[in-house]
Amino acid sequence: MKPRIAITMGDPNGIGPEVALKALLKGERPDIHPLLIGDPALFERTLHSLNLSATLTSVDAWTDADLDHPKPTLPVLPVDMSGQPWSPGRPTVASGTASMQAVQLAIDLCMEGTADAMVTAPISKEAISQADYPWPGHTEFLAHQTGTDRVQMILCTDELRVALVTIHIPLRDVANAITRDEIELQLNRFHTSLTQDFGVENPSIAVLGLNPHAGDGGVIGREEIDILKPVLAEARTRGLHVTGPHPADGFFGSGQWKEVDGVLAMYHDQGLIPFKTLSFGKGVNFTAGLPILRTSPDHGTGFAIAGKGVAKPDSMSAAIEMARSLATQRSNGSD
Repeated sequence: MKPRIAITMGDPNGIGPEVALKALLKGERPDIHPLLIGDPALFERTLHSLNLSATLTSVDAWTDADLDHPKPTLPVLPVDMSGQPWSPGRPTVASGTASMQAVQLAIDLCMEGTADAMVTAPISKEAISQADYPWPGHTEFLAHQTGTDRVQMILCTDELRVALVTIHIPLRDVANAITRDEIELQLNRFHTSLTQDFGVENPSIAVLGLNPHAGDGGVIGREEIDILKPVLAEARTRGLHVTGPHPADGFFGSGQWKEVDGVLAMYHDQGLIPFKTLSFGKGVNFTAGLPILRTSPDHGTGFAIAGKGVAKPDSMSAAIEMARSLATQRSNGSD
């Protein structure tokens, strides 16, 4: 099976088009059928600026005929940006609108079964807000558009998987969002994803505490005592292999993350700062709980280097590879 992977351009004023083209052409992906979604003129301009050799072919709809293009030919499903200025390095209403239109097209392809997975290049939260999209990011938009109540962000490398209980909410709201029901739900979802999506049998999961030193016996907060410990104890009675709550700093600093299959963090920066430090720009963001498969690079729009040709495609390459692997595993599981 060669999975059909839809790849969105991300914010057109960022590094998304660049890393997408580099990942597909420098790495040569004969094991997938890719479809770029975005502004054809922007992809063409980026292609020439990078001195990459390929033919871009605009398609109105992705059909089986598009799978048979000779290499290196890349089909592009257009997002029309005609008349809109290209402004590398800054978020605009036009870039926010175009980036989300590309994501919507990819969602539609996956929901109808035309694509087996989607890979999203980075968008700008500022730009999509300027364009009046009420969602704080890809994850929440994907959940809404697929009719999914709850999803989970999992950051992955071959050695490390970090899932988040809360995602894009202000830090002041995190403590109130950490409830017994929420921890149980996210723990179960993580266990299911590790088992079904990543093929880990009886996965071991380390759960981080919310407070410094995991509360220090209640001296620095009681969430660990009143919420986390009871949920973890109950999970162990159901046969889940879970430990914690662990002090987050010591857990990563001592290398304990190497001894488990996954780490459940309480909030965004608690999980992503150590993850990105350890992943060296090769991590992947996977959205668990959706009816479709979606991965993305673990970095942002890179506005500071947009248009300069120096962006590294490692994380995008890893995101495409994970999409391929997950799509293949899901296909094999349905046989």
